Amino acid sequence: MNDSSWGAPPQAGYWGPSDQGPVQGAAPAGPTYDAPEAQQTRPMPIVPDEPAYGGHQDDDRGAARLSGPLFRDETQQPPYDVRQPQPYDPRTQPTDTPQAQPYGAVPQNPEPMPDAPPPAPAPQKKSAGRDLGAAIGVGVGLGAVIIASLFVVKAVFVGVIAVAVVVGLWELTSRLQERKGIKAPLVPLAVGGAAMVVAGYVRGPEGAWVAMALTALAVLVWRMTEPPEGYLKDVTAGVFAAFYVPFLATFVALMLTADDGAWRVMTFLLLTVVSDTGAYAVGWRFGTHKLAPRISPGKTREGLFGAVSFAMVAGALCMQFLIDDGSWWQGLVLGLAVAASATLGDLGESMIKRDLGIKDMGTLLPGHGGIMDRLDSLLPTAPVVWLMFVLFVGSG
Repeated sequence: MNDSSWGAPPQAGYWGPSDQGPVQGAAPAGPTYDAPEAQQTRPMPIVPDEPAYGGHQDDDRGAARLSGPLFRDETQQPPYDVRQPQPYDPRTQPTDTPQAQPYGAVPQNPEPMPDAPPPAPAPQKKSAGRDLGAAIGVGVGLGAVIIASLFVVKAVFVGVIAVAVVVGLWELTSRLQERKGIKAPLVPLAVGGAAMVVAGYVRGPEGAWVAMALTALAVLVWRMTEPPEGYLKDVTAGVFAAFYVPFLATFVALMLTADDGAWRVMTFLLLTVVSDTGAYAVGWRFGTHKLAPRISPGKTREGLFGAVSFAMVAGALCMQFLIDDGSWWQGLVLGLAVAASATLGDLGESMIKRDLGIKDMGTLLPGHGGIMDRLDSLLPTAPVVWLMFVLFVGSG
């Protein structure tokens, strides 16, 4: 072996895979660099474990190594690099790009793509909650009947009140029996309720109180014809129904007895309807703060403000132009009182329906429910308006 081999790296095959050491007669282990001869040295190319070129297994290029690299640091640079620049060979250069998948292989994705966010729900249109067309049609029809009977013959209007009372009693007692098993006697209630309205119109407040007492007595006696089980709850419900429906309705008949009674009743009806309409319109459009969520989730404080505002304006106009000796400031007070009593009456009716587990008292009036669903705010407002008229302009 000539001297020039001392500065060259060992060739593949000089060292075997065994641990027997160097072959006899070979150069001493370890690189020895000589500056004059270093120009002729070239690093041994790094041969990959497997032929990346896809050659045949008998190709002699794959026999350059037997069992992996000869030295661990054969890929590292010497302390000073005097090698000639070599062209780029993708087989000997590291790369960070992933290896190509075989043809036809399904690519694997170890990290699943995040689920796409669910589509945003389409904005829903705010619904009024009832058939406005039917409600308006029924309201106009009832208004026409009331106005015709009110300004033509007062006695006919008293008959309209009596019929509304009887139908309301039938709805209330029917729901009590269906939902609670309470059998309030309808016959004495219907007869006594109609008599109460007529007595109030003919004999005034004294006649209404006497008729109320007789009706309660008739309920107690009528229930005695049945077994005693449930007697107390039946008669209690009967007396409550007599007071709640016909007795409160009697104050409408009392308003009718005045000289301008027709206009007083018209003012009472207008203010109650305007209060309900203002609460409904403002609450539906702007309502966000619940007024009594446990009793009536649909009512809002904004709706109450609308009821008060509408009723006060309507009250000032009605007292100024419809009522004899009335004044606009009296109308403001009257409108405030009507808005408060109508709202409380509506909440009271809602409390009864929640206890019974029903939405409406009946289905007689399309878009409104039953008669009792329209009398809920009128009944408690009637004595309030009658009292305000007596205080402001007298009873005559």
